[in-house]
Amino acid sequence: MLEKLAFSSLREQRNARRWSIFFKSLTFIYVAILFIYVLDIGLGGTEAQSLGRHTALVKLEGQIDAEGAASAERINSALNNAFRDSTTAGVILRINSPGGSPVQAGMINDEIRRLRREFPNLPLYVVVEEMCASAAYYIAAASDQVFVDKASLVGSIGVITDNFGFTGIMDKVGVERRVQSAGKYKSIGDPFLPVTAEQKAHVQDMLDEIHQQFIKVVREGRGKRLKETPDLFSGLFWSGARSIELGLADGLGTVDSVARDVIKAEAVVDYTEKENIAERFAKRLGAALGTGTAQALMKGFSLR
Repeated sequence: MLEKLAFSSLREQRNARRWSIFFKSLTFIYVAILFIYVLDIGLGGTEAQSLGRHTALVKLEGQIDAEGAASAERINSALNNAFRDSTTAGVILRINSPGGSPVQAGMINDEIRRLRREFPNLPLYVVVEEMCASAAYYIAAASDQVFVDKASLVGSIGVITDNFGFTGIMDKVGVERRVQSAGKYKSIGDPFLPVTAEQKAHVQDMLDEIHQQFIKVVREGRGKRLKETPDLFSGLFWSGARSIELGLADGLGTVDSVARDVIKAEAVVDYTEKENIAERFAKRLGAALGTGTAQALMKGFSLR
């Protein structure tokens, strides 16, 4: 009995130590995450206060969509911070994007035009790195001037929607699609149902409408600088050098050269909103769970 009591006491002590270690570790992890989060927020700020007169930089990179770093919410917030800083001499929007959502691009274009009206003496220039295509160019058209590298890819003024159709495969393997809807066209775009001529015509009308909106934005933004050709709004894209000839861009330049030679404020401050650690963790978790595939299947119209 004494031996059993002794071993029982030892087990309880071990369990108590394990729980103590567990809770201490949990507390340490929590404090570490909190510290990194706070540090991350601090690193996301700008250095404008200590630099005086400067060029404000906002980076637009990757796919333009509502959830990513190139969303209208993030880009517009960064642009507002840049324009409202009293020591900003000029703003550069550095673009490296293949395009994306016409809605997000339209929101950014509208905000740039509004800010330019509110701050008429503060210029905004676009500097293109590798690519400024489709929805990205929709945004660039709102700037005062567009600068490119001679080998940049610029243009792709068009609209596209795409998905896959699996009706043939389903017929071969004997799978029947069962779907019910209220509304004649509610199931339009379903990859498991055939596309009718009426459905195709309706989608094409919407694509053409958005394409005309895109063309109007480019014409209004670029004005007489455009050298319109039959292919200009066909969805083709061109090298940076050719885009200058077509009036889609104004000249060759980099962030540093535009800040130094055009804005005349060599110090560059990055106003780009940075993702915090919680957002990065959530994105990685989402990728691990396969949400990227689901989102890809749900894509609608895009400028790309």
